[in-house]
Amino acid sequence: MNANILASQTAMGAVSLKVADLDSMIAFYRDGVGLTLLAHDGPSAVLGRPGSPAIILEHAAELKHAPSTSAGLYHTAFLFDEKSDLASSVYSVARAYPRNFTGSSDHLVSEAFYFNDPEGNGVELYWDRPRDSWKWQNGSVEMGTVYLDPNRFLQENLTEAGLSAATVGDTAVGHVHLKVGDIQTAKQFYVDTVGFEITIEYGTQALFVSAGGYHHHVGMNTWESNGAGARTPALGLGQVAIEVPSTDDLGALGERLTARGVQQAHDGRMLTFADPWANEIRVTAAA
Repeated sequence: MNANILASQTAMGAVSLKVADLDSMIAFYRDGVGLTLLAHDGPSAVLGRPGSPAIILEHAAELKHAPSTSAGLYHTAFLFDEKSDLASSVYSVARAYPRNFTGSSDHLVSEAFYFNDPEGNGVELYWDRPRDSWKWQNGSVEMGTVYLDPNRFLQENLTEAGLSAATVGDTAVGHVHLKVGDIQTAKQFYVDTVGFEITIEYGTQALFVSAGGYHHHVGMNTWESNGAGARTPALGLGQVAIEVPSTDDLGALGERLTARGVQQAHDGRMLTFADPWANEIRVTAAA
């Protein structure tokens, strides 16, 4: 095992959001996206599928929206195992929230549909093509942005069950895309310190990183946020969660953070720290 990189079985966990209207946000992710409401305890709600939370909503009425030029969340990307489940979710959101659709793309490694939730947080719903069809060159995966006709996708993949399904099949957070202030600092933190590996780099505009040869677990861009400093408390992203296979992996990450002077809270099973823009990261061990 290379102590300087994250284990290949590393995966993303639930994203938490600070929200102003908890009820409307629950409705979007439950009745629109099709996630199951797993828990609703006062000012917070957890949605996903049994045993696998995907989104945590935390009511924070005292907070305001940050400017679009601030660092923070670009989108949370929900990965579907089956194209039929993706089609069902896309149809459900588009039917209930037609004004929230922002686009669709064939990225060569995946097919993706984009929405905004009721409070303006970006949402990607996507399905991966088989890994053996992905093309790599010099350590970089080939990705593109090719027009994907949403109506044709639905015609080809939406089943009768999907027309009326209140929930969809297996889905989880496949990746998280962040707005950052500059790519070089992002690279030093997420690659050199946290231990992700670069899969695509677009100069000073965007960086995609992963563990285990995935196309990306974390994306970062400066398209709206170039030069942004540390975030102040605001609605939107609360926390990004990452899961590593073992406590040994967690310990190795803690050592890398300590060596580079990154403040952290570590209780043996969970490691919490912030990136250079005050985006909070929580890493847990699966076993």
